[in-house]
Amino acid sequence: MADMAENQRRIMVAVDEGEESMYALSWCLKNLCFQNSKDTLILLYVKPPRAVYSAFDGTGMGYMFSSEITATMERYSQQVADCVIEKAKKLCDNLENVETRVENGDPRDVICQMVQKLGADVLVMGSHGYGLIKRAFLGSVSNHCAQNVKCPVLIVKKPKSTGGDI
Repeated sequence: MADMAENQRRIMVAVDEGEESMYALSWCLKNLCFQNSKDTLILLYVKPPRAVYSAFDGTGMGYMFSSEITATMERYSQQVADCVIEKAKKLCDNLENVETRVENGDPRDVICQMVQKLGADVLVMGSHGYGLIKRAFLGSVSNHCAQNVKCPVLIVKKPKSTGGDI
């Protein structure tokens, strides 16, 4: 009975538009998820919040978006989310237990919240490989999650291509 419980892991993979997250998912499928196991793979995509512009943005010109433009931006955001999730699901076609989630908000916070809410046993994420300066300005989602979730976090770094550029 203990063996059965051990095989029922909930593995969450955070996916986005980048190659790094799809590489992390592929790595996870080859190394963590097994075809005949009872594991559940959770694919999570977080739609970033829309930029908010103020009438006091320093240029003296405020930005006013009509409801039509706002709806168009939301449709596009949903199309991107659907495309990313579909691409990720295609990689997982050999697995039985695959769940998908699309959430809204700051990816750092939402990923951490969803790990806890969905009871993930492990979180798998890709690394964009930003250098020190970019990471200082942009922040590292994977680093934030590694510091703030209670389950193990596996950060998969995509190998640099060794193409023969001349």
